[in-house]
Order: sequence, then C-alpha cells, then structure tokens
Amino acid sequence: MLCTSTRYLLYQKNLNVIAAISGSIDLAKRFSTLTKLSPKSTPLSFKPITPISGYPATSFSSNLSCASRSEHSMASQSHSGSVHDFTVKDAKGNDVDLSIYKGKVLLIVNVASQCGLTNSNYTELSQLYQKYKDQGLEILAFPCNQFGAQEPGSNEEIVEFACTRFKAEYPIFNKVDVNGDNAAPIYKYLKSSKGGLFGDGIKWNFSKFLVDKEGKVVDRYAPTTSPLSIEKDVKKLLGVA
Repeated sequence: MLCTSTRYLLYQKNLNVIAAISGSIDLAKRFSTLTKLSPKSTPLSFKPITPISGYPATSFSSNLSCASRSEHSMASQSHSGSVHDFTVKDAKGNDVDLSIYKGKVLLIVNVASQCGLTNSNYTELSQLYQKYKDQGLEILAFPCNQFGAQEPGSNEEIVEFACTRFKAEYPIFNKVDVNGDNAAPIYKYLKSSKGGLFGDGIKWNFSKFLVDKEGKVVDRYAPTTSPLSIEKDVKKLLGVA
C-alpha cells in the first residue's frame, strides 16, 4: 500500500494531467482548491486515459498535448522577422519566396497521407480553403514523415494523393523535417514564435500555425484540432464578418 504522502503526490499529478489534456486553464483553477488538501486527505481516483484514434499508443503518453484542442502557448514570445523572410522548396524542387504571400492569412500544416487524422483534416482543409481563398486565405501544406513514418511517398505521390482524393487546390511543398537538427528553417521559426504546451517541438501530423497578413504567427493548434473549428480565428484575421 502506498504511504499517504506518496498518494498525495500522485493525486496532484493526476490533476495536472487532466488540466494538460483538456488544455483548459479554467479546469486547473477549479481543482486548485483541492490541491491545498492536507496529505491526510483521501485522493480522488481517475479513469485510465484512452489513446486518441490516429495516435500510436506508444507515443500517446509522451504527447499529451495532442489531446488538447489547441496548443496555445503561455510561454511563447514575439520574435523578429516573419514567415515572409523565408524561401522554401515546392514539390518539384523549385524555390518559393514566401514574401509572395504578403497580405494573405496563412494556415501552415505538416501533413501526412497515412495518418488516422488524414481524412478529416484534408477534407476540412479543402472546405476551409474553398470558402475563404477569394478573401485572402492561403493554406501551405508541408509533408513530413517523422511521425509514425506515415508520409513515406515521393513528392509526386503525395501531391497526387491530396489533389485527387481530397481536391486540394492549395500548395503542397517539398517533404521536410519539422523537428530535430535537420528541421526546415521555416519550422524552426514557427516553433520559436509559438511554443506548445509540452515544449516547442511538433507533436504529430497536422499541427497547425495561423499566420497574419504581416507574416507573424498568431496561433498554434494541436493535431486533433479540426480545421473548421478554427474558422472564427481565420475570419478574424481576414476581417470577415
């Protein structure tokens, strides 16, 4: 049997896990008074966490922020420069100066073709793009094979998959790394501009960064955040009623 002080520490840890998964500061506040209980108090019991569909069970425990609606960072800070300062490669290997998107609202997403989140994200990304492309929205998709090796195809295969199956009309760029020493410079900038709940690193496929017309990162969303659920944030930056 665990000693009283050990049970109390586990109890506090459970509360922190709940707050992290919900992504809600308010929830943490609701439980704040409970953390002041003496070690003699009886800890609450919590049901085991069930992995989210599309996430390998082995990675779920180390990527708790994947379960939250968004990865709004409390610790992020403003950085000099903008997305418009970078040049990236398109799917054919040609240089693309991102300054061509000045005056546009950007949604930048690391995509994968074989993820449990692929169908819902690609479907809603196309819907969001069709609705707001004429009002200044651009979606920039960067294939990445770092999460479960779920983007193994060539650039040509990836583009054909997205455009044929999901009618993607927005640009799909060269496959890149988003984490590690070889991470694409644009992703190093995105992560430094808006960190996640458990560090700056990208947690899984379909993490999303929302960029304003000046090229500044204004928000970051978790892989499980559906594109249509952030429509109001897109409309705000576009100035659409």
